[in-house]
Amino acid sequence: MRDTVQIHVTADLPIRVRALTYANRAEIRFGKAFPVVLLVDSDAIAVLGKQLEEAGMALGAATRTNYGGEAPETTD
Repeated sequence: MRDTVQIHVTADLPIRVRALTYANRAEIRFGKAFPVVLLVDSDAIAVLGKQLEEAGMALGAATRTNYGGEAPETTD
C-alpha cells in the first residue's frame, strides 16, 4: 500500500485557500464534493511557493525545448 496521496491539479479544479490564524498555518482545499486538504505551516508557505515557481520554470523550459516554444496539445 502506498503511503502518499496523489491528486491531479488542473486549471479548472477549484482551489480555495484560507489562513488559519489560530493554528499559524494555511489551508489549501482542492476540489468541491470530496476535497483534498493541504495544511501548510506559516514557515513553509514561502518554501512551497518557491518550489512551485521552480517547477513552473522547469516545465516552461521543457516546453520550449521539446515543442519549439509551443504548448503541448491537451487530450482528454
